[in-house]
Amino acid sequence: MAFGRKNVSIGLFAMVFFMAYGFLLVFLRDFAPGKEDWIAGYAVHPHFDARLAHVHGNLFALLCVLSGYLIAKLPIGDSLAPWSSWLALAGMLMPLGILGEVYLATPPWPVLVGGASMLLSAVVLATATFRGDQTAG
Repeated sequence: MAFGRKNVSIGLFAMVFFMAYGFLLVFLRDFAPGKEDWIAGYAVHPHFDARLAHVHGNLFALLCVLSGYLIAKLPIGDSLAPWSSWLALAGMLMPLGILGEVYLATPPWPVLVGGASMLLSAVVLATATFRGDQTAG
């Protein structure tokens, strides 16, 4: 199914991005000139938020990949698959929104929309797998 494949692909690209971002954070903490100043602010904004974006970006990317795989492989209805797929993709707004807050001073609404979207994606996918299991059974 095209929806599942899209989620896997975008999720893997997002994972690559947030993993590379994690390497940047390690560099800034351990090797960059002025690392002492970076370490001194490690537990407060914006450094805490940068780590939060890295962790949630990788988690949500993995959830996007998993959602796509399940959409592609499980017998779920065509009516709920697109909803779950698009909601999981919209979930990536959360870590991107955190990055936007840190680097661009954007408002926090993408963080909330992304988190809610990923949660709703899981609810829709759970419902779809339950219904698919009932109809396949």
